[in-house]
Amino acid sequence: MANPPEPLNGSNSMPSLAQMTGSLHIHNFYIGKLKAKQEQLFDSDPELAMLLDNVAAVLSEHADVLAGDIADMECDD
Repeated sequence: MANPPEPLNGSNSMPSLAQMTGSLHIHNFYIGKLKAKQEQLFDSDPELAMLLDNVAAVLSEHADVLAGDIADMECDD
């Protein structure tokens, strides 16, 4: 199994609230892009549309976890 990437600052600390919020926005941006493309391809390439839907679902799960982590961090402040 691969090791997780090293943090850019060299520490093993949690990402900041701003970094996590930025990541959540990026997730949501790409989820929207994937869903829009999936709708465009639904009739012409249903297999690819299903694949894009699955990728969007995985990103949505990650976004849900991020949103929960962000909420926890905000409550700790």
